[in-house]
Amino acid sequence: MEFKDYYQILGVSPDADEKTIRQTFRKLARQYHPDVNPGDKADEEQFKAINEAYQALSDPEQRKKYDALRAQYQRWQQSGGQPRDFNWQAWSAPPGEGVYEQYGTFDDLQDLFGDESPFSDFFTTIFGRARGAERTPRPRRGRDLEAEVTVTLEEAFHGTTRSLQIGERRIEARIPPGVYTGARVRLAGQGQPGRQGGSAGDLFLNIRVMPHATFERDGDDLYTEVPVDIYTAALGGEVRVPTLNGAVMLKIPPQTQSGRTFRLRGKGMPRLNDPNTRGDLYARVKLVLPEPLSERELQAFPELAAARRGA
Repeated sequence: MEFKDYYQILGVSPDADEKTIRQTFRKLARQYHPDVNPGDKADEEQFKAINEAYQALSDPEQRKKYDALRAQYQRWQQSGGQPRDFNWQAWSAPPGEGVYEQYGTFDDLQDLFGDESPFSDFFTTIFGRARGAERTPRPRRGRDLEAEVTVTLEEAFHGTTRSLQIGERRIEARIPPGVYTGARVRLAGQGQPGRQGGSAGDLFLNIRVMPHATFERDGDDLYTEVPVDIYTAALGGEVRVPTLNGAVMLKIPPQTQSGRTFRLRGKGMPRLNDPNTRGDLYARVKLVLPEPLSERELQAFPELAAARRGA
């Protein structure tokens, strides 16, 4: 059996007073509580460990027994004794003996972990099996769950749905317009069922938006390159600009240089939770040669170049 150093688990000194132990436990419990970190097994195990340490050290009689055991065990180790040879029987709780659980600001751990024992073999051997004080079961809210969802930029623009398997349930999850990478969409009541008539937890969707071949996104704004032939750039005209809601025509003024950016108001992404408000689309001009160039066009270029040098 493995010895548990409860002072080390809580991060307090062996001479810490009751107030320090209680305050430290509450701080750690808030940090590692399963409702704060749903689905994180490492944090669940850490929460169990700090709770067990608090059970042993918060009761004066239990702490006195533990301190005596800890001192003898350390002397045993210093003398070269092996843990497997230590006389655990001398410290075992008599059959039928048990301690009452004290959870401070938190409810019964078995409401969180079901039938799984919240205490180690070490604890139950030394102090006996824990017993909950008599109380009327009260409603307990179900735990929140998380799921990862990947969407295209078009789906993020229009909104979409995903069919998700949550435990034994299959649900249709609605993803609203305007989501972005890192957004968390809350689906109320789609987490784990509650207990004793308590409400169900929530399901949180962690969103990832895939890169797009045409558009770059910055918040609710979009950026794209628009090919403009040299004639339109020189003389002015109109070009077709793609958007996520259908193409629009953009007026190009005469003598437009490559790299010039035009702002199309309201043609960007809808704002999450406010889809009637949209970002802007920025169209950057990219000069291109018409393809193919005719013989007449090719012959005209030397004349234009000569005119430029003579200007």
